[in-house]
Amino acid sequence: MSKQLSTTFTTTLSLIEQFQKALTTPPTESADAKDTNNIEPLPLLGASATALRAHVTKLSLLSITSPFTHSAIGTVLRELNESVLPSLVTAALLLTPAQYTKAFQSEVLGLVKGVLTELLSLVREVQRVDAKKEDEKSAKSDLSKAEKDIVTRATGRVWDACDVVTDVSSKGVVGFVMRRVEQWRDLVRDAVEEIEEWDPEDDDDEFMDELLGDEKEEESDDEEENAALLEHKKVTLRFLKPVAQLYPAVINNRLKNAGEAPLASEGGIKKLEALMVNLQAIPDHVDEAAGGLYEADFERSAGYLQKTRKCAAAAVDLVMAPWGAADAPADKFTTWAKTWLKVVEEVSKTIGE
Repeated sequence: MSKQLSTTFTTTLSLIEQFQKALTTPPTESADAKDTNNIEPLPLLGASATALRAHVTKLSLLSITSPFTHSAIGTVLRELNESVLPSLVTAALLLTPAQYTKAFQSEVLGLVKGVLTELLSLVREVQRVDAKKEDEKSAKSDLSKAEKDIVTRATGRVWDACDVVTDVSSKGVVGFVMRRVEQWRDLVRDAVEEIEEWDPEDDDDEFMDELLGDEKEEESDDEEENAALLEHKKVTLRFLKPVAQLYPAVINNRLKNAGEAPLASEGGIKKLEALMVNLQAIPDHVDEAAGGLYEADFERSAGYLQKTRKCAAAAVDLVMAPWGAADAPADKFTTWAKTWLKVVEEVSKTIGE
């Protein structure tokens, strides 16, 4: 039985490594579309992650509880090999960019690879337990607390990885996008707050200027420079505040209650993808604009504010109309978006002056 279990361990470890490689280079479309048309990837993904969690729980308990039962552990491993792992990986590979966005596909593939990495560690630990039992020639001998803790911690890591996959599968593509947009919203808010709190007069370099002499002339220069910095700070904040307002407006009016509407057509998927690209770029542009402001490089700051404006306006245009047909009737957000574009256009006029 021990030899048979050893073979099963080898099969499981090899299979996990093969699946990891398959997830590294996924197909852009389903290779066997006819065979997978009736499969819903997200429910399968969630169910497989839940099943895997249950199986590793059994595997963990069987390995640390005496007696060490080879047949029971072999059964759990074979079920992983024959059903649970193939289903998990199949579900991940069915999430193609054309149907679920490239960003969501990348997220799920990364999460499932993480699950497999943690599972690989756990199976190796259980394999070591098996080898220890063989060396001691007694399946009834207890493991030390430290040895049990290693298996338990490895199991907990698999649980955590499975829980994340289950959560992502239940929230779906739109839920994933909304979570990302919330993260970018927070980054923009943090940047705006940092600029608001920044005071050019607190620059530590002024202390060194005073020590080096020529105070009067330098004080005059400093005053002019600080005045210019404060004016550019004012212009920057006047522009960035409506940009920061864009994120919660999109979340509340175009994502929170969207359901599956954005996924109903190829056009909706592309729109969702483009929305993410533009909203993700804004925090980086804002950081660069703030950096230019702090360094009194107004040309650089203005350049990145204009890039911010371009991305923000593109994002608004993408979701100006409700999800669905291009001729869908306007709603409150449509009216808000048109007003927002006018405001941003107006405040943009002072950028770079």
